[in-house]
Amino acid sequence: MDRIPFGIRRLDTTIGGGAPPGSVVLLSGEAGAGAREFMYTAALMNGLTEADPDLFDLYYGDLDEATAVPEAVHYISFTARKEQLRDEMALTMDESIVDAAVESVTFHDLSAEYFHLSPVPREWYSERVGSISDLGDTTEQRSLPRALGDRLTENAVNTLVVIDSLTDLVGAPMDDLSWDDVPVLLRGITRAASEWGGLVLVYVSRGAIDARHHGQLVDAADGTLVFEWESGGSTRDRTMVVKQFGGVLSRIEAEDIVQFETEIGDSGFDISDVRKIR
Repeated sequence: MDRIPFGIRRLDTTIGGGAPPGSVVLLSGEAGAGAREFMYTAALMNGLTEADPDLFDLYYGDLDEATAVPEAVHYISFTARKEQLRDEMALTMDESIVDAAVESVTFHDLSAEYFHLSPVPREWYSERVGSISDLGDTTEQRSLPRALGDRLTENAVNTLVVIDSLTDLVGAPMDDLSWDDVPVLLRGITRAASEWGGLVLVYVSRGAIDARHHGQLVDAADGTLVFEWESGGSTRDRTMVVKQFGGVLSRIEAEDIVQFETEIGDSGFDISDVRKIR
């Protein structure tokens, strides 16, 4: 396997099929600039390859011969239920894609660990079967970093994993993790991912962290995609810039590409144009 597709058709084509196996990619975005849409599209389009190959061919087309789709897709959320994410995804892309692909994505809801030490009432975030909560004895509650680590260890080999999001760890109600620990946690994921051989996408809201912490996250990941709004005249365009991404950035630099203009359409997030050095 030379490449794992992002599921973003024109981006995959531009960079030779996708990301190198074992990559951890930080998706850093301004509000509404496309990072979340990128994340949803990557999860669903990769899930669609097995769920409905004909629909995948219609919206994506042929995969590059150097690519191999991940064996499974896992979506880890700290605060949202599967149903909430499904509804948000349906606002991003054609609902036929969501309906076909969503069951091929395994969702992991870590809200029990996230809210465990918070004042949020337990019944607001616990899942129940009949009258029995699945949280178990609170004395056996795992820490959030441990829960995340366990899910990755169990599921990240040769798969696509989406982590939504590091932003939730900022000010999270935890007694065993500070924000300064988050870049260290990401660096640990990056170290392990090189052995897992899959692709890990990690979202962070750029407006939620300062420049120092953002720089630490960029340094801890294998690659970073930065999603921004750019104003020109009377319009505002969504743009994406690739930063320090081994095996990917070199291809873009060879083409003298400095920035991608992006769009949100029926197939979700995609590239609409590229800006080259003139």
